[in-house]
Amino acid sequence: MDHSGHGMIMDLPPFTLGRGLQWSADPFFLIACLVGLALYGWGVVRLRRRGDSWPVGRTVSYVVGVLSVMLMMCTALNDYGMVMFSVHMVQHMVISMLSPILLLLGAPVTLALRALPPAGRGRKGPRELLLALLHSRYMRIITHPAFTIPLFIASLYALYFTPLFDFLMGSKTGHIAMMVHFLAVGVVFFWPIIGVDPGPHRPGYLMRMLELFAGMPFHAFFGIALMMASEPMVETFKNPPASLGIEALADQNVAGGIAWAFSEIPSVLVLIALLFQWYRSEQRQARRTDRAADRDGDKELEAYNAYLASLNARGN
Repeated sequence: MDHSGHGMIMDLPPFTLGRGLQWSADPFFLIACLVGLALYGWGVVRLRRRGDSWPVGRTVSYVVGVLSVMLMMCTALNDYGMVMFSVHMVQHMVISMLSPILLLLGAPVTLALRALPPAGRGRKGPRELLLALLHSRYMRIITHPAFTIPLFIASLYALYFTPLFDFLMGSKTGHIAMMVHFLAVGVVFFWPIIGVDPGPHRPGYLMRMLELFAGMPFHAFFGIALMMASEPMVETFKNPPASLGIEALADQNVAGGIAWAFSEIPSVLVLIALLFQWYRSEQRQARRTDRAADRDGDKELEAYNAYLASLNARGN
């Protein structure tokens, strides 16, 4: 089937409304998701067998995150996303903003560091290589806000409003590369903000909130630009299949609304997670202060009482 003058390599299903979703798995994402679930499950089981605990909430979050990727890329949604801008935008927003948040809340790096055995003195195993990567200069660069925020923004404007998007959509490999890029950009953007896993940058909670809201308005502006356009802006979606019964500009308006809405939903989700983390951090700090006071016999209070006594003596 040919769309907008360039051939589609993917075999697309017959497009009829009301047909319902059918299993149309992308092998790359299917295998990657299954491997990710298997490795995470191995880590949780390994911790449990040695008597260590792992929060159930993290496991649920990670599994739901992986399932969200599979839903976008391993069902007929992926095929429809090749010819419908609105469906493609759902894929983009979920893959780049919702899935990364759920995956990161699952703390897969922390789980790996706890589950992987040390290689021993003078040797380098998977755990040592992971630690080296976390402390590498490369990781400091790609997780720095000066890099992640512009990259997050450029993934919208520099992709959709240039011929690069049509080029990538012209082949299955290009489409997979684009979706992998969306997922990677979302992970490096939200990683230092969510702050569950260790990383090179761990700013304070207020700074994390500022980083979060620094990128979100650009998503809203992008969605508004699509909704206000008087003609289709992306070549790939200018001629949707007639059997779908949709008009390109109307579909683009829906895609813009989806992009605009997704600038709010992940922000609220991350903000709730940050506030909860902040509260727990304050609680832990209070407990540490209480324990320190118990250990030293509350020397700070004794010193203050002695100071008041000395002032009283001077007055007398």
